[in-house]
Amino acid sequence: MWWALCVAWAASAAALDETPPQAPQPGEQVWPARIVELHWMHSIERVQWIEAYALPQPDAQFSALQPLRARVVGSGAGMEPAPQALWRHGGYEWTPPQPVPQLLLAHSAYTADYALCLDGRCTPLAERLPAQASAHGGVVRLRPCRTD
Repeated sequence: MWWALCVAWAASAAALDETPPQAPQPGEQVWPARIVELHWMHSIERVQWIEAYALPQPDAQFSALQPLRARVVGSGAGMEPAPQALWRHGGYEWTPPQPVPQLLLAHSAYTADYALCLDGRCTPLAERLPAQASAHGGVVRLRPCRTD
């Protein structure tokens, strides 16, 4: 069994299961990967934010995304770098401390789309959403899931 990235969409966060089982659920897209990166532009400050996560190792018993690094090019309006952040190559970089079971992302027609990178191959997040996803908005859940 391997871990993959499961991607779900819903009209609101309340419609998503808070503690989904480890297996992929109906309506989720399943994408094999080891490293997941999110690239996005802050809607007010217009600065780029990058977050990188590792999916669990094949023999892991618990499903969580392990933060590898976060990077922000600038700060302001709720984008303060972590206290341990270091300035490198034109941006603040740090390693967030806690694994996260899932990420919930706002999906809106009024803001720039995320770039979702799987093992270094980046595409707009909208291209990896389930077929039922609305182009006008909703919530996207990214989580590790077990595959056979």
